[in-house]
Amino acid sequence: MMLLLDIGNTNLRWTLADEQGLGEVGVVRHDGGIPLDLLASWERLAPRPERVLVSNVGGAAVAEALSRVSRAYWALEPEFVATRATWGRLRIAYDEPSRLGVDRWLGLVAAEAEGEGAKLVLDAGTAVTFDLLAADGEHLGGVILPGIEMMRASLLAGTAIPRITAEPSGESWARDTGAAVAAGSLQAVLGVATRLYDQFVSQTGEMPRLLLTGGDAPRLAGQLDRPWEAVPDLVLRGLARVGARQA
Repeated sequence: MMLLLDIGNTNLRWTLADEQGLGEVGVVRHDGGIPLDLLASWERLAPRPERVLVSNVGGAAVAEALSRVSRAYWALEPEFVATRATWGRLRIAYDEPSRLGVDRWLGLVAAEAEGEGAKLVLDAGTAVTFDLLAADGEHLGGVILPGIEMMRASLLAGTAIPRITAEPSGESWARDTGAAVAAGSLQAVLGVATRLYDQFVSQTGEMPRLLLTGGDAPRLAGQLDRPWEAVPDLVLRGLARVGARQA
């Protein structure tokens, strides 16, 4: 039994995995530590995990907190996964693979295993990342932009626009300022997705599968104007594959 953790900039996702696959996924805000309600859940884990595999882009503080908990609860040292230049057929485009976030790498590991054909991975979280994967496993590169909430927050912080809260919608035109800001944050991500998809097709002649994941995926679902598939918890799926191979 493996305990898998995807520590992002804001949230911590976790699940147990065995030869049958992933269990139920839990999601909490970590704020640089391990929340008390999560500690209570982990105290009740049965059976106890035999390994703890971690994808961490959330910083050193939460990593150290996790290490202390893992040692105290299960006498285990967490295994913090790192990006590799190659993994099976997967070949990373970066000249310095270590500069590719481990969460993006694990998403690509999982995407490469999601059947045949080219893939465009859209991970919508605190930041929104896009990664393009050719059918032969070659990573062509990616794009990063602020997440939906970060776009809104940065605009409101840098202007005199009133702090109006409005939920992003798929409407093309808004009729008040708050809704316009909300719509703009969503339309920006949707526009980049369409552009990258079309450029991929134009440059490679391949029709990629658009894989949608991340905490803000539900906001984008149904709004994308290219064929897409929801693949929740792609990073955890990648962790499970790495853990199974390293067993």
